[in-house]
Amino acid sequence: MKLQPGQRILEIGPGPGRLLIPAAERVQPDGEAVGIDIQPGMVARLKERAEKAGIDNLTVILGDATEPHVDEATFDLVFLVTTLGEIPNRAAAIRESFKALKPGGLLSITELFGDPHYQSRSSVKRLAEEAGFRLLAIHGHWWFFTANFVRP
Repeated sequence: MKLQPGQRILEIGPGPGRLLIPAAERVQPDGEAVGIDIQPGMVARLKERAEKAGIDNLTVILGDATEPHVDEATFDLVFLVTTLGEIPNRAAAIRESFKALKPGGLLSITELFGDPHYQSRSSVKRLAEEAGFRLLAIHGHWWFFTANFVRP
């Protein structure tokens, strides 16, 4: 994802912050990390873990990824890691990701076969392109991949 200090990043479905907390550290000192999760228990755990780690540039939002929760065109990166398939209206979540990104911003989706909500490369690509994204690259194989898209 090529995280850089000063970036604004958004993770959809961060759970307890296994990836978002280290990502928040990498965008410091002037960057900001935001996580949106629909599960109140995960939001509470993420807030607790971030506080324990001394991370003060992380905001957690309790909410549905298919609804607007952040200002439009304000993020450099939106990422989802084995989360997309858990969202009933995947197309709406991808559209909201598009809106949240600045032009030139990156959408990164990682999927792992064996996850009960696994999404295929072709499904991810179709959803992203239908929302207006352009494919940059897909890394990995069909069973474990990361697809990166840009908002033109």
